[in-house]
Amino acid sequence: MIYWALLLHLSLLVILSNAADLDDPGSCTGYTNLTDPWRNRAFTRTDWPGYPKNDFLLSNKWWRFTGIGGDTAIDDCTYNRGGFQHPWQVVVSYPDIESLTPTKGTTRTWANGCGTQGITIDFVLCPGGFYVFRPLAAGASESGFATYHSKCGPDSCGPLAECTSTPVGGCICFSGYEIPPEHLPVDGSYGCVDIDECVRKPDICGPDSICTNLNGTYNCTCLPGFNDTNPAGILGTSHSCEDINECLEMDCGEGDCNNIPASYECDCHVGYQLVPAASPPCQDIDECFNSTVCGPRSNCTNIPGKHICQCEPGYIATDPSTAPDEDNTCEDVDECVEDITICGPEAVCNNTIGAHFCTCNHGYRVDLSDMIASSENPCNDIDECSETVDLCGTKTVCTNAPGTFDCSCPDGYFPTTGVIWELDVTFCKSIPELLDEITPPEGQTKERAFLGNVNQQLKDNAGVILPEVTVKNCFSASMEVSGANSKPPEAVTSDGDADTGSVMLDISEGLVSSLVEPSQNGNNKTLQTAVVDLSIQTFIPGSSNGESNVLSVKGISMEVNLEALAQDNNGSAAAAVLTLHGIEGMLSHRFFKTENQTEMNSDIITAFLPKTKHSNFSQPVNFTIQHKKKTEAGLVTCVYWEGKDQTSVKVEASGGKEAQASHWSVKGCLVAYSDENYTICSCSHLSTFALILQIGDPPPEDPFLEWLNRVCVIIGLFFFALAIVTFLLCSWNAKINNTARLHLCISLASSHFLMLWMDRYVDNKVACKVMAGVLHFLILASFSWMLLEALQLFLLVRRLSKVQVIQRDGLPTPVLYLIGYGAPFVILGVSAAVFSDGYGATDSQVCWLSTERSFNWALTGPVVALLGMNLVLFCATLVCLRPTLASMKSDVSQSKDTRLIVFKILAQSVILGCTWILGLYQANLFFQVLFILLNSQQGTFLFIVHCLLNKEVRGEYIKWLSCSFGKSGNAGAAKDFHSGSDNMDATEEQENK
Repeated sequence: MIYWALLLHLSLLVILSNAADLDDPGSCTGYTNLTDPWRNRAFTRTDWPGYPKNDFLLSNKWWRFTGIGGDTAIDDCTYNRGGFQHPWQVVVSYPDIESLTPTKGTTRTWANGCGTQGITIDFVLCPGGFYVFRPLAAGASESGFATYHSKCGPDSCGPLAECTSTPVGGCICFSGYEIPPEHLPVDGSYGCVDIDECVRKPDICGPDSICTNLNGTYNCTCLPGFNDTNPAGILGTSHSCEDINECLEMDCGEGDCNNIPASYECDCHVGYQLVPAASPPCQDIDECFNSTVCGPRSNCTNIPGKHICQCEPGYIATDPSTAPDEDNTCEDVDECVEDITICGPEAVCNNTIGAHFCTCNHGYRVDLSDMIASSENPCNDIDECSETVDLCGTKTVCTNAPGTFDCSCPDGYFPTTGVIWELDVTFCKSIPELLDEITPPEGQTKERAFLGNVNQQLKDNAGVILPEVTVKNCFSASMEVSGANSKPPEAVTSDGDADTGSVMLDISEGLVSSLVEPSQNGNNKTLQTAVVDLSIQTFIPGSSNGESNVLSVKGISMEVNLEALAQDNNGSAAAAVLTLHGIEGMLSHRFFKTENQTEMNSDIITAFLPKTKHSNFSQPVNFTIQHKKKTEAGLVTCVYWEGKDQTSVKVEASGGKEAQASHWSVKGCLVAYSDENYTICSCSHLSTFALILQIGDPPPEDPFLEWLNRVCVIIGLFFFALAIVTFLLCSWNAKINNTARLHLCISLASSHFLMLWMDRYVDNKVACKVMAGVLHFLILASFSWMLLEALQLFLLVRRLSKVQVIQRDGLPTPVLYLIGYGAPFVILGVSAAVFSDGYGATDSQVCWLSTERSFNWALTGPVVALLGMNLVLFCATLVCLRPTLASMKSDVSQSKDTRLIVFKILAQSVILGCTWILGLYQANLFFQVLFILLNSQQGTFLFIVHCLLNKEVRGEYIKWLSCSFGKSGNAGAAKDFHSGSDNMDATEEQENK
C-alpha cells in the first residue's frame, strides 16, 4: 500500500510540473537577478582561484541577468568565457514579442566543436523588454550562462571599462588598463587597473630617454644631453633621442674636443693638462716645476707646451741623440765609449771622472809595463809554454793558445787522468805502461778496457770543451790501442772486430762533440792528423739562405739541411763528418750479411750531429762517396754501421754466448746515383757509412773440370817423379848442367801437390797461413827456374849458331841457386813484412793470397814479368835456331825432322810456362780444358823432352831394365829398342850438331 501511495504522489508532481511549464505566471515576477560581472563574454581569464564556475544551482528557477555581466545569454559557440570552461550556447532564437508564456530551447557546449547537446531551458521576453531564463536541468560540469549586453551603454561595464561591439556586448578595460592576474570581477566592478608601461616595456621610449607612467598611459622624455628631434611625434615609435654635439660651441684651447654621449671631453695636446674649471680647459704644464724631469746634472727650461733639457757642462746624455731626462740621464763623458780602440785589443777600458785606465785580459800583457795599455801599447798574448819550463810536466807537450795554454801528450803517450787534464796532477805515460796497469774485466783485453774507459770518460764529461791538441792525442792513442794502424792486437783480427770498432765510433763522436762550442759562429772547423780527417760545420740564425750545407773530407762530401734541424734545437745546429784511417780493419765488409762476395770499396765515413737534438730528417742526407777502384761490374751498396746500441737483435751462438749483433745494414739508405768512380747515397739518418761492392757468387765448380784437373795433376806428378829420379840418378855428360831442370821439376811438383790440398786447412789459421806462404814461394820459384831454363836454352842455341865448342852448358850452379830460390825468397819476405794478414783463408775457402790491399799482386806481378821474359827468350831461341835447322844434312828424312822439331818446340813452350797465357781465356770451356791439360802436364813434357828423347838417358833406362829382367832376356829387348829408335837417335844427333 505504501508503494502505490508513493507512486501516486510522484505522478501528481509530474502533472503539476507540466502544468507549470505550460503557464508559469511567476516567470516575469518571481525571477532572481544575477549581477555577476565575471559572466561577461569578454572575461576570459582562467588564472583566478576557483576556476571554472558552474550553474548547477540554477536549475528549475527563473533568472534574470543584469549589471556589468550583461543581460542576455550568448547564442554562439565558444569556450573559456564568462568564468566557464564550457559556456552554454542558446540554440533557439530569442522571441521578439513580450509574453508570459515560456519558450523552450536547448543549449550546447564546446567539446572539440559545438556538437555536444546541453540542457533544455525556458526563456521569456517579459513586459519591459527583458529576458528571464530557467534551466530545466543542472547541465554538465564546468558549464553555465555566459552573458553579454544586448545594448551597450556608457555605464554598462562600470568604471574604467567599456562595452564593445566586438565581441558583441563584451566588456573590456579602457586603453592603458587591464584586469590584473588571478582577479575575478565582483561587487559591481569589472576590476580594471592601470598598466605600468614603463615597467612592462623598459625600452618603450627608445634609447637615451626616460619613461614616466601615467593613469592609462605613459610619458617619454630625453635624457640630459640629448634632444627630441620631433616633438610632435611619439618617442620610441616614430623616432628616438639624438645626442647634442657640445663641441660645436665648446673651445678646449690647446686640445681637441671629442663629443661623447650626453657630454664632451677635451684631449689636451702634449705639454698641456686638463683643468676643467679653467677657460680654456687645456692649460700649459710647467714640467720644470718637477726638478727631476731632466735628471741629475742637467738644466730645465719651460716653454709653452714643452720644456728643454740640457746637460751641465762636462756631462753628456747616455743617448746623445736624444735630450736628457730621468731615464736618459747625464753622465760623465766616457772615453771608453767615445773611442772603443783607446785601449787596443785584448784589454778592458775602465772610465773614471775625467779619465780612464786600461787592464789586459787574462793571459795578456803590455810590452811597456810603465804605460797603460793603448792602441800604441797593445796587450799581447803571453807564451806561457816558452816562459815556464816544464809547465805541463815532463814528457808532455805544452801548446800556447790565445790567452791561455793547453797541455797534452806526444804520440805514443796518454794522460794519466784521461781526457781531462789537471794541472800539476796529470802527467804522461806511455801507452804500454798504461795498458800494463789495467786490470780488465773478465772476457776483455786490456786494449778493449782502455778504450772503454776513454769512452766512458767522454760520456761523463759530455759538456766539457776540450782543446784541439787533447782531441788529437785521444784520436792517436785510441787508434793505436785499437790496433788499426799497426799490427792488430789479439782482439783485432783480419776478419774485423765489431765491438772495438763500435767503441771507436763512440769515442769519435764524444771527441768531436767536445770541439763544438755553444757560441760558435757558424764557421767550418777542420782537423787533419795521421789517423783522422774531420770537418765540422755549425749553424746559427742568419748564417744560411735556406740551402743545404755541404761538408767535405778526404774526397767524400755530405749534404745536410742544418737550418731545418736548427728549428728543433733552439735555433742552432752542428754537423760533423770524419774518417778514421785503418778502421776498415775493424769494421770489415764481412759484417755485411749477403750471399754474394763482398769487398770494401770506399773509406768508412762517420757523420753525426754533435750537441744537436734530432730524430728523423724532413729531408734526406746525401753522401757523395768516391770509390777506391773503378766498379765496372758488381753491385754497389750503401750501408751504415748498426751497433749494439742501435739494435735489439741477439743471436745465440755456439757455447751459449751472445753473438756479435753489430753489422753493416742498408736500412734507411739507398743508392741515389752511381757510376764507376763515385756513388751518391741518400739516407734518412746519420751514422757510420761505407760502400760495399757485392761481386756476386763465383760460378759453381764444374765437377768434370775438377775431376779432370785432379787426374791430370796426378799424372803430371807421376812424370815429375820419373824426371826427378832420372835427373838425380843418371850419369850425365859433364858438359850438361841439369840443375835448372831438376829444380824446375821439384818446384813445379811441390806446388802442384800443395794445390791439391790448399782447401784442407782453412779452419786452421796458422796452418793455412803457412800453406799459402809456401805455395806462394814454390810458384815464384817455379817461374824463376822456368826463366833460368829458357836462359840456358837460349845460350845453348846461341853457341850452336856460332859453331862454338860447348865446354859447359849454361850458367854456374851457384848463380842458378841464387836466382832460382833467392829472388822468390826476397819477394816472399817483402810481401809478408808489408801485409802479413794477406796470407790465409780467402772468400773461396782456400789457403791463398788475399785480395785486400791488392795483395794478390805479390804473385801476379812477378809471374807476369817472368812470363814476359820467358816469352821473349823463347822467341829469341827460335830465331837463333832457324839457321841451324836449315843447315841439317839432306840425307835425313825431312818430314821426320820437322815433326820432331815441332814437337820439341811445342813441348819446350809448355815447359817454359808460355801456356799460362791461356788463363786469359777461361770464360770458354775449350780453353779451360786446354789450360788444365797443358799446365798440369809440365812434368810429362819435361820427362819426354829431357829424358825419353835423350839418347844417353835411354841408354841408362836400358841398363836399369837389363839389371831388372836379366841379361839373356834383355839383350833382345835392348836390340829391339835400339832398332826402333835408330832413326830417332840419328835425328837427335843431327839436331845436337
